[in-house]
Amino acid sequence: MPTQQPAVSVIMPVLNEERHLRDSVRHILGQDYAGEMEVVIALGPSTDRTDEIAAELVREDPRVHTVPNPTGRTPAALNAAIKASRHPIVVRVDGHGMLSPNYIATAVRLLEETGAQNVGGIMHAEGENAWEDAVAAAMTSKIGVGNAAFHTGGEAGPADTVYLGVFRREALERAGGYNVEFIRAQDWELNFRIREAGGLIWFSPELKVQYRPRPSVRALAKQYKDYGRWRHVVARYHAGSINLRYLAPPTALCAIAAAVVAGATVTPWAFAVPAAYLAAITAGSVPAGRGLSLKARAQIPVALATMHMCWGFGFLTSPRALANRVIASRRPSLREDSPAAP
Repeated sequence: MPTQQPAVSVIMPVLNEERHLRDSVRHILGQDYAGEMEVVIALGPSTDRTDEIAAELVREDPRVHTVPNPTGRTPAALNAAIKASRHPIVVRVDGHGMLSPNYIATAVRLLEETGAQNVGGIMHAEGENAWEDAVAAAMTSKIGVGNAAFHTGGEAGPADTVYLGVFRREALERAGGYNVEFIRAQDWELNFRIREAGGLIWFSPELKVQYRPRPSVRALAKQYKDYGRWRHVVARYHAGSINLRYLAPPTALCAIAAAVVAGATVTPWAFAVPAAYLAAITAGSVPAGRGLSLKARAQIPVALATMHMCWGFGFLTSPRALANRVIASRRPSLREDSPAAP
């Protein structure tokens, strides 16, 4: 007689997700999984039809519930959804993420096989137009994101962090949940604390989540500036958590800025530095863009430069006050965050 699969709680922080929310929930409810399931959607103060769509989903399926997140912050939303959920396995999904059909079953199996506290896989970026295809290509190439396995793939094994994550609830509760001070980089910071406590974070290419890239250059620039800004906060908060991959974008930005100044004031030969960078990302975009339309391929260098330069700018300009605020804050606690809805 087959063993009963454990019940799972899927938690979703959403804000202005009218474009993808219904499809994302459809991919959850359609999972090939025999265990009990619930979906808890934490609703931020959206200005589009997100709340209306969420209410429709609740009416259509008794497994779907909502909880308020008046702050609009992702970590507060996640903690509120965790508190409002009840099952021993907690699956994080974003409102623009599409789970592969056997994602949850595979993750539960990997938790059992590896003894990990959190398992995750590949952030499989896929666009719906030429610009998003270009961003997806940049986000899944080594020239775009270095050797980050959850972007580019790789062998299964222990990892510093993973995309989204499927957790044992006991690990989340022991860690105190997400630190609400980390508006970005909250996944990396939580996984760092789980590892510091002796827990295993496990990456597997068997797990894949479709991700919809930002729809404009401006939105991508803001996303990566915030990534860089908050990754520097993590580095200040957790000594020893930085590595060379994270230092590459700010180093490149400084080198290019210095070369432009030198080229304008000292010698035009200095312009060779930004020219070499442009040549590198243009050459790197060729293999990254295989199979895409000409329009998409032409935009990959723009996406790469936006990601690199904005991440570097965010890292370099990250205010020390952000880290001081995090350090001064209390230890994360699921019992002390925004209250869950009854």
